[in-house]
Amino acid sequence: MAQSRDGGNPFAEPGELDNPFQDPAVIQHRPSPQYATLDVYNPFETREPPPSYEAPAPVPVAPPSAAPLQSSRKLSPTEPKNYGSYSTQASAAAATAELLKKQEELNRKAEELDRRERELQHAALGGTATRQNNWPPLPSFCPVQPCFFQDISMEIPQEFQKTVSTMYYLWMCSTLALLLNFLACLASFCVETNTGSGFGLSILWILLFTPCSFVCWYRPMYKAFRSDSSFNFFVFFFIFFVQDVLYVLQAIGIPGWGFSGWISALMLVNTNAAVAVLMLLVALFFTGIAVLGIVMLKRIHSLYRRTGASFQKAQQEFAAGVFSNPAVRTAAANAAAGAAENAFRAP
Repeated sequence: MAQSRDGGNPFAEPGELDNPFQDPAVIQHRPSPQYATLDVYNPFETREPPPSYEAPAPVPVAPPSAAPLQSSRKLSPTEPKNYGSYSTQASAAAATAELLKKQEELNRKAEELDRRERELQHAALGGTATRQNNWPPLPSFCPVQPCFFQDISMEIPQEFQKTVSTMYYLWMCSTLALLLNFLACLASFCVETNTGSGFGLSILWILLFTPCSFVCWYRPMYKAFRSDSSFNFFVFFFIFFVQDVLYVLQAIGIPGWGFSGWISALMLVNTNAAVAVLMLLVALFFTGIAVLGIVMLKRIHSLYRRTGASFQKAQQEFAAGVFSNPAVRTAAANAAAGAAENAFRAP
């Protein structure tokens, strides 16, 4: 292969430069005043100082609005948060109260529908099955079985359930008061043996008033609200008025009547303080029952007036009940047959 010219590139193609250092890409990077290198650097050479640095003019920035500053500002631990205006909070509270009220109304309607559904089920089973009595709640091994069927949530309308339940609790409280009265009279008899008649009467009252009060005024009241019976309402008003008078007498506590009222308790303060305190508690219990009985009598009477009941309606119900009784009809038929037979036998 032929030798190229001095300083040429033996590997150069035809038309290319012989000296690769003459390439413009290489020439522009040779040392020059603009591109100083260590080879051309002279520390003793005086040069013009570079122009001083001038900071660029600041670009005007628009002032931030108050809202971002307020939102980005951190609140202190003791500073209350702003959850909205008072009117917004009041409207939200009113809407919540309205929703709760509607929810309660829906719950009452659901309970009423459930009660009516159970009534329909019991009515459907009435032809083939009879309802079992559930009151008083006695154990199965007891020889005495329950005598009544009672279910306030099923048989009593929704608007009267609270009243009937209150009267049931009143009857239970009166029974408990009679039991405490018996214990107080027993304690009094142990202190003073001349109070034996009061102790004996306390036993009679608890055995007599407990079942009679349930049958004579509570059951008529229960049946009156269950079937809107004017006759049962009149029976209840008459007997429960007498019961309220007895409640007042029990609270007074006349000595020798078997009631641990205020008078009987105060007479034992000087004799035995412990027995006197027990009798005072019983007297206070009797007083509360008497006051509650008067209040409930007035309330039930106002409910009775609103139902549209009357004495004429009570008479009609009584007559229909008497003539629909099989025993009464049988007795009336036998009496009529006997009178007719005697009339034919007469000469």
